[in-house]
Amino acid sequence: MQSITLTRFLIEQQREANALPSELRLLIETVARACKTISYSVAKGALGEVLGSLGSENVQGEVQKKLDVIANELLLDANEWGGHLAAMASEEMETIHRIPNRYPKGEYLLLFDPIDGSSNIDVDLSVGTIFSVLKAPEECSGREVTEQDFLQSGRNQVAAGYAIYGPQTLLVLTIGTGVYEFTLDREIGSWRMTDGPMQMPQGTCEFAINMARRKQWSTGVARYIDERIEGAEGPCGKDYNMRWTASMVADVHRILKRGGIFMYPADARHPDKARLRLMYEANPMSFLIEQAGGAATNGFGPIMDVQPNGLHQRVGVVLGDRAEVEIVTEYGRETA
Repeated sequence: MQSITLTRFLIEQQREANALPSELRLLIETVARACKTISYSVAKGALGEVLGSLGSENVQGEVQKKLDVIANELLLDANEWGGHLAAMASEEMETIHRIPNRYPKGEYLLLFDPIDGSSNIDVDLSVGTIFSVLKAPEECSGREVTEQDFLQSGRNQVAAGYAIYGPQTLLVLTIGTGVYEFTLDREIGSWRMTDGPMQMPQGTCEFAINMARRKQWSTGVARYIDERIEGAEGPCGKDYNMRWTASMVADVHRILKRGGIFMYPADARHPDKARLRLMYEANPMSFLIEQAGGAATNGFGPIMDVQPNGLHQRVGVVLGDRAEVEIVTEYGRETA
């Protein structure tokens, strides 16, 4: 496989019939540069004084890690002045971040989770950055961007991806033409393609779920997991493995490369409560998974068909192997 740079890949995509807009290409390159800088901060660890908590809470009511705030500021600073964006939204901020008047404005909206799995950073497990790009409504050209402009279904995404900061730093990206993986070459500071177009393996007997939340599961989710735990002696007739890292980026990356299913269902006792954010986590990951041949639902229907009702809306997430996702979704519909 020819190892080309991210910039070369995007330029080639721009030449294709679907014509990737130059403004979107430059936006993706800017996000990638910010992720490169975040990677260097992650790698420094205690030497860079990025470990530990700040004692403050974000809009989600979660204690902020130092790296959450550092990464958030890096993404904001990198993307403010490029002229590609009309506004940004972050999991770490209560309201949207409009491009300051002193900078040129573009036609895209950027949403991001600056550090996914930040609870793992202090123990040196993989964390990541997730991002999603939407087109700003045409009427935004004559007025200020509002939160309502961001509330588009996942089907409207024009790009999505994540960076994973692990043994290697990887950038996994889709612009709607497949899923591609780029590895950061630290010696020359560039992203080079190392896989793609990616197709997630089907039929892998592996699931990822937080077993500690079993009391919150619906009857359908509990049935699905119980059948797999029974292994070869149960109705599935085969043994399953369970893997769980408490970092969505790490778990989803493993599934893209190796197959299986990832589940973080909503609390069945309180259906309006869930853990993962629709706009910052569920939608971009669903876009990637579908582009790689998998499926993604909220337990009842496709995640990317959900019409958002708020910037920080949460949803149940079931994604990965198409056949396994369909079984969970069918069980969910039966018990709804």
